[in-house]
Amino acid sequence: MLEISELRKRFAGGPDAPEGKVALDGISFVVRPGEMFGFVGANGAGKTTTMRIVMGVLQPDAGSVSWQGRPLEYTERRRFGYMPEERGLYQKMRVAEQVEYFGRLHGMDAAAARAAAGDLLERLGLTERRGDAVEALSLGNQQRVQLAVALVHDPEVLVLDEPFSGLDPIAVDALATVLQERCRGGVPVIFSSHQLELVERLCDSVGIVSAGRMVASGTVGDLRAVESRTLRVVVRDPAPGWADGLPGTVTVTGDRHVLLTTDGDGQEILRRAMKAGQVEHFGTDQPTLTEIFKEAVA
Repeated sequence: MLEISELRKRFAGGPDAPEGKVALDGISFVVRPGEMFGFVGANGAGKTTTMRIVMGVLQPDAGSVSWQGRPLEYTERRRFGYMPEERGLYQKMRVAEQVEYFGRLHGMDAAAARAAAGDLLERLGLTERRGDAVEALSLGNQQRVQLAVALVHDPEVLVLDEPFSGLDPIAVDALATVLQERCRGGVPVIFSSHQLELVERLCDSVGIVSAGRMVASGTVGDLRAVESRTLRVVVRDPAPGWADGLPGTVTVTGDRHVLLTTDGDGQEILRRAMKAGQVEHFGTDQPTLTEIFKEAVA
C-alpha cells in the first residue's frame, strides 16, 4: 500500500511575491495493491508536485510518503515505474535500444531487458518502429515509448503524469489495457489526467485536488452517491396536471413527461406518478465525474 500523508510544499517567491506559492496544503490519499487511482485537478492544482515528491524528485516541507508501512526510500523508489510530465527520452537513440537501456539502469541483465523491451513494444504497437530513432516518431508514439520505459523493469508501483496526453483512441486503448493488466497483477497505479471520462472508465478510486488540497476522494460510486441529489421520474402518457404541486420541473417530449427534482417526498412522488400513468423510470440521476469535479472545485 502506498500512503501519502499530509504533504505540504511551498515554493520560494520572487520580488513580486515574496511569500512564495503554496503548492501542496495537506494532501493525503492511499493507493492499495491492484488499485488504479485517478488524480485529477486543474493545471497548477498540485498533481505533478505530489508525484515528484513520491518519486523523490522534490522534498516536501512536511508530511510523508510510505510504501508497505515504511517510509519510502531510494531503494524502494528504484522499483517504481515513473512517467514524468516532461518526457525524458534520448531523441537520437533507437526505440528498442532505449527501452533496453532503461531496463539495464534498473538492474536487469541484457537478455531480460531485451525480452521485456520486445514484449512491451509489441503490446504497445511499436514493433515496426523498434529500429527508428525516437526523434523520427510522432508525439503519440514517443508517448508509447515513454510508457514502455516506465514498465520495462516490471515495477511494483506505477506513477504516471498525464500518460494519455496526445494519444489517439487506439493508443489510449492499448495503454489502458496494459495498465489494467498490471493492476490485476497487484500493482498500485496512480495517474493524472484531464480526460475525466477516461478516469471515470478506468479508475477504482479518484482524488480531486484544487489549490493544493484534496477536495474530494473515494471510489467513483462513493463520490456519485454524495452528489446524487436529483430524482428523475419518467411517466408515459400521464393524466393532465399530474405533477401540479410537486417540487421540481417537468419537461414533455411526445407522450413522456420527465420530472426532475431535488426536494420532496420520494414515495409521495412515486405514488402520484403511478396513479397518473405508466412509470418508465424512477431513480436518482448518477452524475458524471466531470459534474462531480465541477461541484468539488467550485
